[in-house]
Amino acid sequence: MTTELESTRRALRDAIAEAERAAELARLLDAAQAKLAEAERATEELRSMNERLAEAESELETERTAAERLRKELAEQRYQAEVAQWKLSSLKVARWNRIGDAIKTGKSNPVRLAKGLKGAAKPVKRPVAPKRKPIAVTAQKDDRPGAAFQATSTTRTVEGRSVRLKPFRIPTGPNTRPHLTAAVIADPHAEALLRYEWRQTTGFTPRDFARVLAAEVPHLLVVESVTQGPWAEEITGEPGEGVRELLAWCAARGIRTVFWHTGGTVADYAATAELFEYRFTTDLTAGWPRLPFAVQPRVHNPLPLSGGRYDRVLTLEQLLPAHLGYPDVLTSYRWPVAVDCPPGTPHWRLAELAACGTSIGPEADSRRAHAALRRAYAAGTMTERVDELLETIGLPSARATLDISVILPVPDSSRLEHALAQVVKQSGVTQVIVFGHPSIEERAREVLAPREVVFREQDPSVSTGAMLNRGLDLCEADLVAIMDPRDVYGSHYLADLRRAFLFSTADIVGKASYYAHLRGAHATLLKQPESEYTYTPEVNGATLLARRNALRAIGFADLTEGWDEVLMRQCRTDGIKVFSADRFGYVRVRDEDRWLLGAAHLVEYGSAEPHALI
Repeated sequence: MTTELESTRRALRDAIAEAERAAELARLLDAAQAKLAEAERATEELRSMNERLAEAESELETERTAAERLRKELAEQRYQAEVAQWKLSSLKVARWNRIGDAIKTGKSNPVRLAKGLKGAAKPVKRPVAPKRKPIAVTAQKDDRPGAAFQATSTTRTVEGRSVRLKPFRIPTGPNTRPHLTAAVIADPHAEALLRYEWRQTTGFTPRDFARVLAAEVPHLLVVESVTQGPWAEEITGEPGEGVRELLAWCAARGIRTVFWHTGGTVADYAATAELFEYRFTTDLTAGWPRLPFAVQPRVHNPLPLSGGRYDRVLTLEQLLPAHLGYPDVLTSYRWPVAVDCPPGTPHWRLAELAACGTSIGPEADSRRAHAALRRAYAAGTMTERVDELLETIGLPSARATLDISVILPVPDSSRLEHALAQVVKQSGVTQVIVFGHPSIEERAREVLAPREVVFREQDPSVSTGAMLNRGLDLCEADLVAIMDPRDVYGSHYLADLRRAFLFSTADIVGKASYYAHLRGAHATLLKQPESEYTYTPEVNGATLLARRNALRAIGFADLTEGWDEVLMRQCRTDGIKVFSADRFGYVRVRDEDRWLLGAAHLVEYGSAEPHALI
């Protein structure tokens, strides 16, 4: 009887424990579903706001078009009235009309008639016919900083069909080197490449440079081999008086002078270039130091147009008609799904297209496009080119770095080798904060060398959030990454994430769109593919890469489960921008995950790595 009673008690305890686990699972499922609904509501609200903004801007553009049409119609009516007035005046001074008037007024007075006929016989200057005056373009007042270099063209024509698109919003900053001022004479393309590298002064002419530059005396003068504008004739052939006076003004103030040959025959600019202290060229055959074009992350990046991509493959000629200014070129770069470029397309043009995330070739291919984007940045950015220029001419190139400290918790020592392998293959990592059992410290230091390793024993009684706060206090690099020892990270994972800080204004970057693999079902899933390259309410905590100071200001909640969700909620409360990068380079690995099954798309039954890793 006692044995049966004890067995019954044990069964009851097991049933109660099972019920408690089931209740906890149900609670967690409800909480996850509530959070998913909250995220979906926030995403829908953001999408609705974007749609309303697009509609408002479209209506404003329609009103402007209608106003411009009315202005043209009014100008035409004024012209027609002037023509009618001219015709009337011409009739009045015509000889036959004046003779008729003389006969009419002098028919009863022979003397008056004779005088009238004599006057009518004299030649009279006819009035000048009116000419159509060009309709003055009334510039719409735009108070946005940098509005002068924004895109203006909102339509493109493809095979006779007019297509409207939302122009790419060109950022006004930030500047990479705010301590440095440069006076720059350049065509729009080069000006756009250099604009974000320093405080840039442009628009001065041979007549007013002394007045304009005196307002903020620059540290250096950069003159491109321009083909248009007031300086073109000054620097081509024999140097003009204006450029000589400009260089003398700079010499008197110790301002370094740089000539940058980017096009045309070197001989056409050789005489002027000799007057400068330093000379650079994009031409491989010239004997000067090379300074080739490179992508400018502020404008050559995969940030999408608000209307999405045009679902067509275009030729380069269709994409870039001759009339487009460079701000509109930047819009066109990110407009189609792919561009078929002919042989001989300049390398810099291909790099700029690739940096905007556009497939190059006869068909769209997101994996090839991502690899090409990575190569375009790896070949060098304009920031790196300016570093080289400043080093050559002897000016400091102090700027913020994007070095990374990684926080790596390893609660399960059996995962150590896998976890270390994920960190070792990353670039840009200068420090790793490892939490784990003391037995793994020596191996961690051995594998992660020569990176600085800070090891701390993991206390099982301390929550994950508290442990991350301890790790954050030990971080020294500008950026902090958190990596999960269960997951798979590609060799370009951190380099791809870090790139987003070059063109976004976010303090936290991660992945809201990513691949996942569930071992139990052997299923590969893709979560939120529409969230690539967007500002988003939240990202996966295991993909977090953040500015250290911003992360310290928020801190981590003292939780083991859901610490990342609380962090994202705090970001939304504090107005801290969170940016979701591409979907590649990371795989979330779990045995099972019911929430993920309901929130992601099934890709296939098989490994996720062929899809995620490039």
